[in-house]
Amino acid sequence: MNPRLPLSAFIICLNEEAYLGNCIESLAQCAEIVIVDSGSTDGTVALVQSYIDAGWPIRFMHEAWRGYAGQKQFALEQCTQPWCFNIDADERLDAALRRLLPDLLAAPDDIVGWRVARRPYLIGYGYTPENVHERRNLRLIRRERGHYDLTQKVHEGIVPDGRVGNAATGSLLHFRPLQMDEQILKENKYSTLKADQQVEAGKPPRFYKLVFGPPLYFLRLYFRNGLWRCGLSGFIEAMTGAVYAFLTAAKIYQRHALKARPNVDDALSR
Repeated sequence: MNPRLPLSAFIICLNEEAYLGNCIESLAQCAEIVIVDSGSTDGTVALVQSYIDAGWPIRFMHEAWRGYAGQKQFALEQCTQPWCFNIDADERLDAALRRLLPDLLAAPDDIVGWRVARRPYLIGYGYTPENVHERRNLRLIRRERGHYDLTQKVHEGIVPDGRVGNAATGSLLHFRPLQMDEQILKENKYSTLKADQQVEAGKPPRFYKLVFGPPLYFLRLYFRNGLWRCGLSGFIEAMTGAVYAFLTAAKIYQRHALKARPNVDDALSR
């Protein structure tokens, strides 16, 4: 076996038995894999234990849910290697990214982290091509050179202390092919978290975001990100993003509207 890289991967999980195994398998180069579970009731714990028993360098711990940012910050703080990689249980490193990792870790001292592309798995299509991916997100960071903003309720990301580069090749593969029934529930949950975050930050509702935000979100995903290459599956993925944008903007408006004018049944006064 090749020597493991000076890299800690960290994962937060809850009931991820169906996805976590392939995530772990893609991290074979890591010297350490930190997994923080917030109370799984499926076979997640037994699955992780089977990898530990097989000799994988996994540190498994339980921590009560702190919110997405808080939970990832806790997991990051448990890492001991010079570099740390944030990966979700339903993500995998593709072959190109695994090959590139040694070069990324050998970065000059002024580079504190790397942004990585992410390619989703689309029902009826499979993983999107390498030239069709979501925007790059900061996932690889030098230990103690980044942290999570604990005010972020959703779409939390690492805040770097220094210069960040873009990985030239390779992707994270996102495998959670939810049918529309489940996907809409997820978009509803995430849009609620985002709307609450915006309202708590004092952000007012914006007419243009409610009216123009959803179609612009669709156009960005469909044309700029290249989902048009993936047929109807790509169209559905882009439309789902537009639904998320609409739900978020509508919830922000309604939360402010209810403060200004609470619901009152005045039918008898009319």
